[in-house]
Amino acid sequence: MAGLILLALAFDFVNGFHDTANAISTVVSTRVLSPRVAVLVAATFNFVAFFVVGAPVAKFVGSSIISSPLFVGNAILELVFAALMGGITWDLITWYLGLPSSSSHALVGGLVGAAVAAAGTGAVKLAGLTIVLEYMILSPIIGMVVAFGIMVALLNLLKNLTPATVTKYFKNLQIISTCAVSFAHGSNDAQKTMGVITFLLIGTNYINSGGGSFHVPVWVALIAYTAIALGTFVGGWRIIRTMGMRITHLEPIHGFAAQTASAAVILGASLSGIPVSTTHVVSGSIMGAGSTKRFSAVRWGIARRIVWAWIITIPMSALVAGFVFLITNALVK
Repeated sequence: MAGLILLALAFDFVNGFHDTANAISTVVSTRVLSPRVAVLVAATFNFVAFFVVGAPVAKFVGSSIISSPLFVGNAILELVFAALMGGITWDLITWYLGLPSSSSHALVGGLVGAAVAAAGTGAVKLAGLTIVLEYMILSPIIGMVVAFGIMVALLNLLKNLTPATVTKYFKNLQIISTCAVSFAHGSNDAQKTMGVITFLLIGTNYINSGGGSFHVPVWVALIAYTAIALGTFVGGWRIIRTMGMRITHLEPIHGFAAQTASAAVILGASLSGIPVSTTHVVSGSIMGAGSTKRFSAVRWGIARRIVWAWIITIPMSALVAGFVFLITNALVK
């Protein structure tokens, strides 16, 4: 049990350094903050989210994707181990390649792959998985549209100001938007690990489900947020380069628009209990803000690689998790 909780926290830590780019890539690429200061800001506001947001996303991940009554005792231990290994493996592969894939979807894929390997497709709650897949498509599009709209509004509002004046003001404003997107990231991503740990604790009867309700213990929330904050502090520099410097060239005003749109979309999803990929949302928002300069300002070849990484994340992490489950199950037997 303790080993699996540590593995879940390891995933949370990897999630933190894998997704640091979500919060700080724009503020680093526009040279508003140094990388180390930006990472510290992101880690701090990841943790602050714990004291403000409840646990609706954790509840969704822990109760709406996998049919928990099918897994008890050793079965749930094997399931969670395989799911986490699937998510961690895919995160590390995409981190090494510098691709901003989704840790959230890697975890979902891991859960689905392990559950199917253990008990067939009936172990997956299709309604919950459908919501994840729908927002996998919708959230980056919404981020792109909102960022584009914010940029158009700002350009019209500030058209009489000199570029130097605009840059001066938005360098300061971008620090605020960095804090906002870091907070939003913490409100959604850390909760997914909280959901998995609570799912594990309920399935092994370590805690009482309270008549079917899904309640995340405070200590679980604290260790999950601590792990993701520490991971964020370590930083994922390969992905930061892709997100902030290779998709498109950003000025502070574009960075502000992209981050503001991202924070709004992610926080809205968190408050609705919907797990979304902060990576997808931020990538879409950067593309939306950058495309207001001119359509060709976005390096669509890089964007296409990122989209392909999004598409294959769930099936690839599911495949790894299913394989790990089969090996683990055979060894246990």
